[in-house]
Amino acid sequence: MLYVVATPIGNLKDITLRALETLKEVDFILCEDTRTSGNLLRNYEIKKELISFNARMEEKKIDAVITRLKLGYTCALISDAGTPAISDPGIRLVNAAQKNGIDVVGIPGANAAILALSIAGLPTDSFVFEGFLPQKKGRQKQLKILVEEERTIILYESMYRIEKLINELNEYMPNRIIAIGRELTKKFEELWRGKPNEILETLNEHTLKGEFVVIIAPKNWI
Repeated sequence: MLYVVATPIGNLKDITLRALETLKEVDFILCEDTRTSGNLLRNYEIKKELISFNARMEEKKIDAVITRLKLGYTCALISDAGTPAISDPGIRLVNAAQKNGIDVVGIPGANAAILALSIAGLPTDSFVFEGFLPQKKGRQKQLKILVEEERTIILYESMYRIEKLINELNEYMPNRIIAIGRELTKKFEELWRGKPNEILETLNEHTLKGEFVVIIAPKNWI
C-alpha cells in the first residue's frame, strides 16, 4: 500500500488526524528532505524509517520502493510542504505503483495553490494550475499563451524569480488583477493584490523571502 500524504505548508498544526495516524502506522516514509520532514515527525513524536526521495533521486529509487511494496510493506509519500506530486516529486512513483497493481491511497490536506485561490477574491469556478513556468526556454511562449487564458491562473514562483515574474506580467498582462500569497500559514503570511505595477511597488518595500503563489484573474475579468 502506498499512501500519498499531505503535510503542512507552514503551520505544523495544519495536518489531519488521518495523516498523523497513517504516518504512525506505515513501515517507512519517503520524503524530499529528511531534515524538514524530521522536524514534523519529531513534533508529533513519530519515529519511522525516513528515506530521502527528492527529484534527483526519485528515478533511481523507484524500483527498490516498488519491490518493498510488493513484499507487503506500507509506505507514506510526503513532500516538504503540502500535497506530494503537485509540482513536487512523487508522480513517477505513483505511476509505477499503479502500473504494478499496488493500491494507492490519498490522504488529503494542505495545498498552497488552493489555499491562495480561496482567499484571493478572484473567480474560482474555473481555473488552471500552471505550477512553475519554465526558467528559460519556453518561458516567453508560455506567457503569451496565458495572456489569452479565460480561466483564473495559478502559478508558483520562488523568491529568486518573483520580481522577474511580476515584471513579465506587467509587460504581458498590465491590466489584470493579480494576488500574491507569501509564506502562507506562517508567522509572516502576506497577501498582496492589485495590478502588476502596483504589486511591483509593494515588492520593493519587502524582503522577498519564502515561496510565492501567484493568482491571475481571467482575461476580460473586472
